[in-house]
Amino acid sequence: MSDFLIIGGGVIGMMTALQLADAGQSVTLVERGECAREASWAGGGIVSPLYPWRHAAPVSRLSRWSEGFYPELSLRLLEETGIDPEYRQKGLLYLRVEDEEQALGWARNAGKPLERVGPEVIYAKEPAAAPGCDQALWMPTLGSIRNPRLGSALRARLAAMPRVTLREHEAVIGLERDASGAVVGARTQGGLVTAQRVIVCGGAWAAQLLESVEVTLPVRPVKGQMILFKAPPGLVQRVVLMDGRYVIPRGDGRVLAGSTLEETGFDKATTHEARESLWQSATQIVPALADCEVEHHWAGLRPGSPEGIPFIGAVPGVENLWVNAGHYRNGLVLAPASSRLLVDELLGREPILDPTHYRLEGRLGE
Repeated sequence: MSDFLIIGGGVIGMMTALQLADAGQSVTLVERGECAREASWAGGGIVSPLYPWRHAAPVSRLSRWSEGFYPELSLRLLEETGIDPEYRQKGLLYLRVEDEEQALGWARNAGKPLERVGPEVIYAKEPAAAPGCDQALWMPTLGSIRNPRLGSALRARLAAMPRVTLREHEAVIGLERDASGAVVGARTQGGLVTAQRVIVCGGAWAAQLLESVEVTLPVRPVKGQMILFKAPPGLVQRVVLMDGRYVIPRGDGRVLAGSTLEETGFDKATTHEARESLWQSATQIVPALADCEVEHHWAGLRPGSPEGIPFIGAVPGVENLWVNAGHYRNGLVLAPASSRLLVDELLGREPILDPTHYRLEGRLGE
């Protein structure tokens, strides 16, 4: 029997397993498919909320802590696994921001570098950006990471750790309780998996898992579609955001464009309408992308929650059960801080920040 059973092998589940194993705990991680192949793979990899000044303060607190952790994590995983998560800190250009004064006020209060710039800076940074922009906001510290490679690196590291057992392609049917009502494990397609404590990191599927212990978690799937351009290296150098849509460059020149927000339940089908909408947005941001092949089009399911504030902590009234879910559009952004906050609680350590706003007490059934 492991010390901990983690249900869900996305970046949050895997980062939780990594931190627990680093602390000497034994961990079993169960994943219904392949690790990091759901929302963790499907997102864009921007290591910041898109418009951070528009988010609730609890989201911003997690984001600030996580942003400083990614460079260290990326270097660690490269050294340990040989897989480069490709963390890039090239900054972000915000074009056509309606609430600039609010953004600049937020930056002053948060101590973040964010400034209004003119066309000479815009086109020095991104010569191929939409023509005719006379001003923009520039955030030089923003980073991005190649999330499929991050997922691969985390999985490779966990697979090499003797205290971690990975069980992929093993769907959880329900949580298992003893006669007292305490959770003692999970029943999967492969049988019963037991542990001293159980953590649900199931993303958009977290609410379904908690239904088996009669807990209603207000987390729902929200579909997002994206496309990938095969662009020449250097066409786009940094993240550019306009009218809620963005382009994200990769080290090999490819450019991601996203994303949609769709309330379609657990339907992950891609649509022609979304592809055309994404193509139009991307080619408005960088017109030269119109000459580039669309190499891939996919969809993922985000775990939507009230105000995008994740649920982190023990499940009230159910012994031995914890949750880390509901990060909405910011799962990758918030993963380091949210997993660290939960591990601090589980191991009785001083928390990195006040956990009150993330606890489940008073928030279930919102």
